[in-house]
Amino acid sequence: MRKNKIWLLWPAAVVFFMSGCAALVIGGAAAGTGTGTYFYVSGELQTDYPFSFDKVWAACEKTMADMRALYVEPSREIGKGTISSVIRDEKVRFVVTYKAKNVTTVSVRVGFFGDKTASQLLNDKIGDNISKD
Repeated sequence: MRKNKIWLLWPAAVVFFMSGCAALVIGGAAAGTGTGTYFYVSGELQTDYPFSFDKVWAACEKTMADMRALYVEPSREIGKGTISSVIRDEKVRFVVTYKAKNVTTVSVRVGFFGDKTASQLLNDKIGDNISKD
């Protein structure tokens, strides 16, 4: 009788593990397309762009202007910069970091806890502005 119970649980376990792997493969493919890979961690969308720091910084500034950001506060140093603003009553922060030659990381946070959809929209606009230059 015990053997029969194990055979009943086996298909459920296989389906459970296969569904997780498929989501991982699909998610990995989606994250690897476009201008660079991205990760959404702790309310921030982090993206690596295969472009110079200056080019990515300019694209972030253009994105803020395109979105009609208010109270824009850029703070730039060698290899790292932050642009804080308010867009549609939400605080928005871009952190641009030099990672390697022609690799720059941008972290986008919208709101206090983060908004993945809004961050993805801003990330797409940054990518569009980079490709225009």
